[in-house]
Amino acid sequence: MGTGGIGGFFGAKLAAAGEDVYFIARGKHLESMKMHGLTVTSTAGTFKIPPEKVSGDPASIGHADVVLFCVKAYDTETAARQISPILHDNSIVLSLQNGVDNVEKIQQQLHHGLAYGGAAYISARITAPGEISESGGFQRIVFGPTSGSVTARARDIHASFLRAGIKCDIIDNVNQELWKKFIFIASMGALTALSRLTHGEILSNPNSLSLAFDAMREIQSIAWKLGIDVEPLDETKVLEGLKRFDPDTRSSMYFDLVSGKPMEVEALNGTVVRLGEQLGVATPIHRVIYASLLPHHLKHMQQRVSH
Repeated sequence: MGTGGIGGFFGAKLAAAGEDVYFIARGKHLESMKMHGLTVTSTAGTFKIPPEKVSGDPASIGHADVVLFCVKAYDTETAARQISPILHDNSIVLSLQNGVDNVEKIQQQLHHGLAYGGAAYISARITAPGEISESGGFQRIVFGPTSGSVTARARDIHASFLRAGIKCDIIDNVNQELWKKFIFIASMGALTALSRLTHGEILSNPNSLSLAFDAMREIQSIAWKLGIDVEPLDETKVLEGLKRFDPDTRSSMYFDLVSGKPMEVEALNGTVVRLGEQLGVATPIHRVIYASLLPHHLKHMQQRVSH
């Protein structure tokens, strides 16, 4: 659900392994896929999805055992309502979105099935209608329930991912993992948008890198106040992780900004600012990011509605 970089790549890997996968999209991306199918170019090979596996309407595909839920955070409730009719009691909706409160929002819209949280570690995006490019990174998923323990159904999904050659871990409480990714993406991802710098350019400038680390610490302080057991920031370890990405890497937020599209600034930096205010944690860096990017997001949301 949402055939962007994440859904397109992992969905294509599952399809290549013989799973019955449908790809839901919209706009020019959907139009192109309906005519020519989907092409995913990646460091793991090239995958092609035929047009008959593509749709703009979840209701047209029949029941779904598993939904990889990959829409932008600002479309969460709408998309969850769209998939609700195709779920059965054992269905699992796996959110691979950015942010820390999507699972709750999805679950509220579902009549059947369970929503699970997941963190996808990958650098992939739509490079042209009907085309997705993956450019390195970890190609890995970590998922699990946000409360309670892993079900047998979820273990079956985990086994399917592994059969498809997807690096994947399943854990009992995924909140810690969601926050770990949130700390990284709301800081580094938003700063590439705000500064227009690539990962490599941020890493090579001590002032920029120091700002990114301080932004991460602001979120870490909020996580601790909420009782989320995230590790104290280890700059050396974070740097090692960052160096595994192509130096030219930019975030999806950057590409959304320069393409005149809405951004996930509310789900990321807006959440940091709001939680900081509630919990008495100062978040000056995220306040600057939020105040700078929010007007662009609101303008593009307005344009989307008027179209």
